[in-house]
Amino acid sequence: MAKSIMKKVISLGLGLSIATTYSMAELEKTDLKIGFIALTDCAPIVVAKEKGFFKKYGLNVHVAKEGGGWPGIQQKVISGEYDFSHALAGMPIAATIGINGNAHLQALLSLDFNGNAITYGNKIIKEMEKYGLDKTERPVSAASLKKYIDAKHKAEGDSYKPLSFGMVHPVSTHNYELRYWMAASGIIPDSDCTIKPFPPPTMPSNLIAGNIEGYCVGEPWNSRIVLKGKGSALVTNYDIWNNNPEKVLQARADFVKKHPETTKAVMKAIIEAQMWLDASWENREEAIGFLAKKNYVKAPKDVLRKSMSGTFLYTKGVDSSNPMFNTFANYYAAYPFYSHGMWFMTQMYRWGQIDKAIDMKKVIESVYRPDLFAEVAKEVGYTLPPSAWKKDGVDEYNKFIDGKVWDPNKAVEYIFDAEVVNSKVSKEELLKSNSWTVETQQPEYVCPYGPAGCADPKFVTKK
Repeated sequence: MAKSIMKKVISLGLGLSIATTYSMAELEKTDLKIGFIALTDCAPIVVAKEKGFFKKYGLNVHVAKEGGGWPGIQQKVISGEYDFSHALAGMPIAATIGINGNAHLQALLSLDFNGNAITYGNKIIKEMEKYGLDKTERPVSAASLKKYIDAKHKAEGDSYKPLSFGMVHPVSTHNYELRYWMAASGIIPDSDCTIKPFPPPTMPSNLIAGNIEGYCVGEPWNSRIVLKGKGSALVTNYDIWNNNPEKVLQARADFVKKHPETTKAVMKAIIEAQMWLDASWENREEAIGFLAKKNYVKAPKDVLRKSMSGTFLYTKGVDSSNPMFNTFANYYAAYPFYSHGMWFMTQMYRWGQIDKAIDMKKVIESVYRPDLFAEVAKEVGYTLPPSAWKKDGVDEYNKFIDGKVWDPNKAVEYIFDAEVVNSKVSKEELLKSNSWTVETQQPEYVCPYGPAGCADPKFVTKK
């Protein structure tokens, strides 16, 4: 009897060993390099490495901190030096249509919602306060900045010197958020001011040096200035657009096609890391410890804690509650919505970055991969929304600062429905290339993975 049981145990163990070997053999490539920028929203990639999720799926991943900013990341993904990368949500779209590199890249999953802020230096804040700025208001509009700019125009006349602001990349959420916030109050970004790109970690030093009046960037580079007493964070991107997409995991389309099992393994590891990050605030604290390391964000834990632990530091000495400042998995934050991708294209048109009429639906469906995500999600227990197409700006946890609604079926109208528009392509031309319709469905606000990144514990459904 004992011998019979032992034979079964040995047989089962051998079977599992063979199954594991077979599973790993299915991976087309196991040694991988993934690039990231030193920002808190690289956390899913870092956690997948540090908590062993990559290893769990048979992957040996080198997570590489990119020193050349977002242009460096993009160049290395296109050249193949990086197999995958942390990326701005607009980057794979821009490369695919040839305005930021020239390669067919794909957004495999969304890494997070929210995570940015607009921070201004003390000098310009003092001027804005003369025109009604109240830093304690939530959300703060750019109305006081508009009044200051109007007064500056009047005083300087033809010698008007535009104000200078920083963002991280021309096709970044940060660029579009900064412009959206300004334009909603009637500011013309390309004549009333200049908006220049800087690598995220250099933003504080450029503000202190007087090269820029303020900037839009991810954490921890807003808290750095606030803690130094050199400025205040006026508005977060959650305030501008509740639960907006921020970063994605990107790869070359030909790499994905050639390495499908490897790609799915990477996606599974990162989605599990995202769920882990939102499972508890204790997990967030552990993640803060990882991010603080020299080879990752290299920032003090106290600085990282200002945003990663459910608060946000708008002004020095006042920790404001902001549980959704970083959302990694809850409310479908990991899901690559087609409609989110298309919003970035509307901004590229609105601000004159695309100079020809393109079928936006065709482009987005070749870049964003909710189909592949759905396949992977089932294997890791990630809940899917009812559709890859939805409207934004329609409910309490999904609204814009100006009250506008983003409906992909009215994408062309949306481009031109703004206080300030600088499109190089006419509305008529765009309508000719975009005669399609899509069926949208609205997901309910849910937090299936835990309290971190969730608006209120009442939405947590995790047992």
